[in-house]
Amino acid sequence: MPDKGRTGEEEAAFFIEQKGMQILERNFRSRLGEVDIIAIDAETLVFAEVKTWSAYGIDALEHSLDAKKRNKIIETSKYFLSLHREYMYMAIRYDVIFISPNGITHLASAFTERV
Repeated sequence: MPDKGRTGEEEAAFFIEQKGMQILERNFRSRLGEVDIIAIDAETLVFAEVKTWSAYGIDALEHSLDAKKRNKIIETSKYFLSLHREYMYMAIRYDVIFISPNGITHLASAFTERV
C-alpha cells in the first residue's frame, strides 16, 4: 500500500477509536476483496472503507466507490461474518472515512446492500 494510503488508514483507525469504536480487524482480505477497517460501534458491526486523497474532493467518492467496489466490500463482509458467527446477529453498517488535507469526513451508513 502506498504511504499516503497507509497514513490515511492510521488516521482513520485513530479517529474511529476516538469516537469509542472498537477495531476488530484491519485490512481484512478475502478472494472477493478487502475491507479496510472492521469495528464495533455500540451494537453495530461497521465495515469501513478509507479513502485518502490530496487532490480530489469528497464529490469524487462516487466514482471511486462505484457499485463494483461496494459489492466487493459487501461480499467480503459476508465472508467475515461466515468466519465470525458471533457477530451474525448484530446490525451492520457500511461507512466511508474520507481523509483529505481539509480533515476527516466520516460518512456513516454511506451505502447499503441492494436486495
